[in-house]
Amino acid sequence: METIIGARNRVLDIDLTTATWRTFTVSEADRRRYLGGKGLGLRLLSERIKPDTDPLSPENPLCFMMGVLMGTGAPCSGRFAALTRSPLTGILTTSSCGGPFGMALKTAGYDGLLISGAAAAPTWLEITADGVAFRDASGLMGLDTVETQAALAPGKKDGALVIGPAGENRTLFANIASGHRFLGRGGMGAVMGAKNLKAALARGGVFKIAPADPAGFEKATKTALSYINRNDFTSRAYRLYGTASNVHYTNRDGLLPVENFRDGRHASAPAVSGETFREKYDAKTRSCRSCAILCGHKGTDAAGAEHQIPEYESLSLLGPNLGIWDTDRIIEFNDICCRMGMDTISAGSVLGYVMEAGEKGLIRTDLRFGVTDGVAEALEDMALRRGFGDEMANGVARLSDRYGGKAFAIAVKGLEMAAYDPRGSWGQGLAYAVANRGGCHLSAYLVGLESLLGLLDPKNTGAKPAFVRFFEDLTCCINSLHTCQFTLFAYTMEPPLSRYTPKPLLGFIMGAMPALAVHLVDFGIYRRLWTTVTGISMGNREFIRAGARIHMLERYMNTRFGISAKDDVLPERFLTESRRSDPEERRVPLETMRTAYYRLRGYDENGIPTENTLRKLGIAP
Repeated sequence: METIIGARNRVLDIDLTTATWRTFTVSEADRRRYLGGKGLGLRLLSERIKPDTDPLSPENPLCFMMGVLMGTGAPCSGRFAALTRSPLTGILTTSSCGGPFGMALKTAGYDGLLISGAAAAPTWLEITADGVAFRDASGLMGLDTVETQAALAPGKKDGALVIGPAGENRTLFANIASGHRFLGRGGMGAVMGAKNLKAALARGGVFKIAPADPAGFEKATKTALSYINRNDFTSRAYRLYGTASNVHYTNRDGLLPVENFRDGRHASAPAVSGETFREKYDAKTRSCRSCAILCGHKGTDAAGAEHQIPEYESLSLLGPNLGIWDTDRIIEFNDICCRMGMDTISAGSVLGYVMEAGEKGLIRTDLRFGVTDGVAEALEDMALRRGFGDEMANGVARLSDRYGGKAFAIAVKGLEMAAYDPRGSWGQGLAYAVANRGGCHLSAYLVGLESLLGLLDPKNTGAKPAFVRFFEDLTCCINSLHTCQFTLFAYTMEPPLSRYTPKPLLGFIMGAMPALAVHLVDFGIYRRLWTTVTGISMGNREFIRAGARIHMLERYMNTRFGISAKDDVLPERFLTESRRSDPEERRVPLETMRTAYYRLRGYDENGIPTENTLRKLGIAP
């Protein structure tokens, strides 16, 4: 078996229209400047996506990129990135997935996959170390994501990408499945469906991945694992209860979405907590490959059927967001979304909007908050574009354009917002508003600092712009290595300076001196893993600068699609209404934070990166 050191720098380029393929080599300069994963994918798309590219046209490329850590055995490194222009938002969308396709593709000898064009008939791709075969997928059409993967019958070293009925019908928030994990946001499944591509199967196991510096890599890995295994979130909360353990914190701090974000807490919240799911369904771990955190879980219901336990975003938006606290029904709704191939965040937000619009007489619907009847059918209608589901399949923003109710259409830049109420986490509110892909909690996870860790005052604006900027850059690095974002808890909080500084003092420094605090954050374990795997020497400053470059390239590309300050906003609900349970009637003071953030980022007053900013980062305007 041939060994690859870190990365082969070989990308597979497929044209479905002509049923042809070729490979090309990524330059060492681009590898160093953009790292891999998301960063390298953006670099490739910057040359291929034009401002007038229709997201559902053959010209829109769909890009899958592996990181240098994949296959090395580094903790939580079995993840890959996907990128395209979103049919839901019209701007770039990126996603991270821990499914088996990534490992299979990389061990077949490819660091990335670009798919363009559109097949004349339903097609699936068989990818081997020798090339690509274009297969007839007519017998797979109409199958859900589980059935499709079963029909492909992947071997132990193989991995598949598949869409379900939602992708075939171009539901604008359709996703792509790989194993039991998903490329969830922005409608990538619809892009794949528009290309008449039902599936791609990579047959791996041909190449072995090894680090350039085995001794240094072993030392870095040992340190990384020690951090993960002593951090409370990565070694206990997420390992035992999954991300559903966040329910405790979000309900306590008024962040839990209740009835389309009209409130942030509810007395019934313990009924949908991670602890309840674990006890009720005897939950066991079912996570990504090479995972040391083990946040994914599966469980068994009273009838003996096995289900994936919903993670926090899914259970919150398909449960409390709809006024529903029945875990059996929440699992059912999550199962439908997974099998149909549909983003749970967007689907739950659409249902929340429709329920409230129905109350206000804007839409005729039988869907009601707190009533489970009709929800399962509505989800299937979205996936099949059946009846009113045909309109729901277009997302919250388009629904509110037609029927009104923009104030409670919970989306940013057209992307339905994740399950944290920003009125209880002002830094997260800023992060939502300025996030490159829209209403994204993973661009900069300020909830972690404000609620879960309790290090920043959630009702103070001062430090938030600096921390949003810093964590946007660091997150871009993480999604380009590529590893799990949950390692942030361990890799930044367990090094000695953070671990042994008294929490009150640490919080004071972060709040009062954010510029100093971000420079003191020790993220060196990420850089050490990168260097020992690739053999490319890089200091912390150059490493985080690569993250800034990746973020800025994404922002610059989005401005070519029309993004500016007018889009860096929150739904009106969070700016003008308070939560029902908040006696202080707090709202998000967005404008103050956004102005300071623009200054730190090097944007002009319209939110456009200045020529000087682009020049400093080596991004040509």
